[in-house]
Amino acid sequence: MQIDKVHGSENHFFLLDQTQLQTKLSDQELINFTTKITDSKTGLLQGADGVLVVDEPTHQDALAQMRVINADGSEASMCGNGLRTVSRYLAKKFQVDQFKVQTLNADLKVSKAADFAPNVPAFSVEISPVSFAAESLPFHNPEHQQLVNETWPELLPELKFTAVAVPNPHLISFVSADELASSDLGTLGKRLNQPNSYFPDGVNVSFAQILGQNKLFVRTFERGVGFTNACGTGMSATSLAFALTHPDKGQFDQEITVYNPGGMVKTNVHKNDTNYDIDLIGNATVTHHLELSEADLHAAKLNDVKITQTDEETSYLQFVDQLPKINDISVKM
Repeated sequence: MQIDKVHGSENHFFLLDQTQLQTKLSDQELINFTTKITDSKTGLLQGADGVLVVDEPTHQDALAQMRVINADGSEASMCGNGLRTVSRYLAKKFQVDQFKVQTLNADLKVSKAADFAPNVPAFSVEISPVSFAAESLPFHNPEHQQLVNETWPELLPELKFTAVAVPNPHLISFVSADELASSDLGTLGKRLNQPNSYFPDGVNVSFAQILGQNKLFVRTFERGVGFTNACGTGMSATSLAFALTHPDKGQFDQEITVYNPGGMVKTNVHKNDTNYDIDLIGNATVTHHLELSEADLHAAKLNDVKITQTDEETSYLQFVDQLPKINDISVKM
């Protein structure tokens, strides 16, 4: 059985195609395997943020199904960075460049995009559905049924927040460079992803620095993961909040460049009547191929795995090296 180690903007995952197995892993086996292989100290290849599970679709117009198991064993509604890598895998497997992938909440359009650089393939993926309703995230705030560029004194009194589900729940604040580099994001992220009265199911928290016209830097504390090099739905949600709350800087239907600790993506935010959707364009990199027996996969045994490294990470790092140097924020795997 082959498993790939992949990343989008250094948001690392292991990619498992269940359709290649004689017997599929049960949900509990998936959790056991994920929590073991992704552990940064005892897992493989310095761990990862989760496991992407490819399976047959149950919807007629989708090419395949993607599930996202976080490093802590919880399941995410969606993952934009992960979807790009799954899209690349499926495009090669089925020899197609445009199709739909079934996710937990929606069938999403994906397509091959122009390479970001030599040996740095890229894909564009749809991020939707979008909702600002408190019950969609959910969040509890007696003053607001939705939150768009509003203060929430009980969280951090000096900041304004926007809350949006895409469908993963996100809480976003546009901040200064000093605030971005402070400990506030980590403190707030941990607080809202432990038992709390504001976000009972937890929430992804992003701080964003506006760099100029249609340019952002986004740092995310991800639910079920912690600090991550990049969060695809987080950068998409932040781009939407940018266009809504800072229309002089961020525009609909224009390419937005979003830098992150792991590199850079492009987004494009669209509004149709009262509905929104976002295109997320970024790298889909394969760093390693792993081979293990199906029996060991079911048992989450990792002591007999053959690992082959590709040359794609070298190419990706060369691409990142030529990006503008914005700050020293990084995430250590």
